[in-house]
Amino acid sequence: MRIAIAGASGRMGQMLIDAILKSTDLQLAVALDRKGSTALGQDAGAPLGQQTGVLITDDLDALANADCLIDFTRPEGTLEHLHACVKHGTRAVIGTTGFDDNGRAAIEVAAQKIGIVFAPNMSVGVNATLKLLDMAARILNSGYDVEVFEAHHRNKVDAPSGTALKMGETIASAWDVALPDVATWSRHGDTGVRKPGTIGFSVLRGGDIVGDHTVSFCGIGERIEITHRSGSRATYAEGALRAARFLEDKHNGLYDMQSVLGL
Repeated sequence: MRIAIAGASGRMGQMLIDAILKSTDLQLAVALDRKGSTALGQDAGAPLGQQTGVLITDDLDALANADCLIDFTRPEGTLEHLHACVKHGTRAVIGTTGFDDNGRAAIEVAAQKIGIVFAPNMSVGVNATLKLLDMAARILNSGYDVEVFEAHHRNKVDAPSGTALKMGETIASAWDVALPDVATWSRHGDTGVRKPGTIGFSVLRGGDIVGDHTVSFCGIGERIEITHRSGSRATYAEGALRAARFLEDKHNGLYDMQSVLGL
């Protein structure tokens, strides 16, 4: 498969390029970056000390030369890239977080024409964790207070993380309720006693934390905690490549990593 990478000069973009170059069945075909980037015109592998022959560009029509785009950028950029993907029939793996309702709706519309894997976290381990949370929420559906805690590096601009939101949605779905109806996003001042059946969220931003997530089911006399910690973005890259391979024979449709992993 011919793969395009968005945000090619960024940390995640370089991790993805490195993973593609090490693969035996994928080819780096397009490297995209934002307009005005100082990386434009450079070889996509230069920061890795490699020559790929693929120059970083801001020309979205270059997506005509790719079978699949992998995008971990920002919502506004991803939606612009997605428009070009639809134009050229290029599939898309979207790991970008922070979309509003209109953004998610645009992805659903695009999926009617191209195959898309859209997931807040591409890590195989995180998606196994989501499966465990679904099981735990069904068992611990009464008498337990649920808290979702997440920590990321200081440069992450959206909160809670897409993964934390997905964890909350997984639990709420197991309880047959909608997350917005049971979520507690912040606490300050005299909050009163906790309301049963709610899901609390808390966030840490600092340093270079790649990504930590812990869900606590707090009962009387016991506490069950399910935790996933990322020590490297390589797990996200490998999951994204797995998602791209999954899309090879998908002409349209919206999928998540649970679909990719057969969960």
